[in-house]
Amino acid sequence: MQKTDARLGRIVRLLMSHATVVVSETKIAEEIGISRSEVWRLVQQLRALGVSIGGHTATGYRLQAVPDLLLPDVLSPLVQGTIFDNQIHHYYKIGSTNTVAMEAGNAGAPEGSVFLAERQIAGRGRGAHNWYSAQSAGIYCSVVLRPALPPSEALILSLAAGLAVHSAIQAIAPAVAVDLKWPNDVLIRGKKIAGILTEMNSEATRVRYIVIGIGINVNQTIFPSELQRTATSLRLATGTEWSRVEVCTALLKSLNREYRDLLQKPGAHDLILRRFQERSSSTRGCQVQVEENGGFEGVTEGLDQRGFLQVRTAHGIRTVLSGTVRAK
Repeated sequence: MQKTDARLGRIVRLLMSHATVVVSETKIAEEIGISRSEVWRLVQQLRALGVSIGGHTATGYRLQAVPDLLLPDVLSPLVQGTIFDNQIHHYYKIGSTNTVAMEAGNAGAPEGSVFLAERQIAGRGRGAHNWYSAQSAGIYCSVVLRPALPPSEALILSLAAGLAVHSAIQAIAPAVAVDLKWPNDVLIRGKKIAGILTEMNSEATRVRYIVIGIGINVNQTIFPSELQRTATSLRLATGTEWSRVEVCTALLKSLNREYRDLLQKPGAHDLILRRFQERSSSTRGCQVQVEENGGFEGVTEGLDQRGFLQVRTAHGIRTVLSGTVRAK
């Protein structure tokens, strides 16, 4: 689980800034401060990652296509002005971005630290669920936040992250109808396109740090058999291949906006609750089965002031605190 060599991103950025010409190995070596043989080795590494680079040692190198890798050197300029613009960490392969982000948070990583992976081998969803993480097909992203909020506001922050994903997808694909499912799923036509996993380290009255993990299915064309009925991707929903760099940029900008509004705008808490309910087809008037406290069923009645789902049962209103909610 090694962090991606930062020099790879610098080579990509250099080649992107000279997109129409061949760049000599000598020039790359000088610009980056490495030997020519090291340039050759790093170019081979980029090719192994799927970056289309033409040329060779004698002639120099040229990008044949803009790479769709979530490298810090590619993303940072695109999210300038957000809290995420200079703390982006990239991994080719990782166990779980949330696990690494939680460890980094504990070690003092600054607010706005972003952890991205091309592939997760132990991606985690809510509860005991895994998150299917096909290589370079989706966004596997975790961010470290240090809000001056009580732990009771963690759910609101999670709902705000759902709104951020919703806004990001709508911004790049406005024709797609995106739906939110409480507390942390984003759906297209009833199938899951994104999930959110929020984890927290806190004291009784204050949050030390919160990690928000977001997985978005972008260019997957096939899922494992056990997920085919429940999962979709942006590509399957639209018939178009998407730039993950564009999707990730939209996500980080949207998340930055939601987070800043929550901390700074009066009434933001109530506005998040209202907007989440407006963008969700299932928080009101939906017949559901809840797997909590032995299980119960009823009709959804919206969110309470803390952000928990209310369900009207034969015995009155019940609050869902953490159970899985399924439409009947």
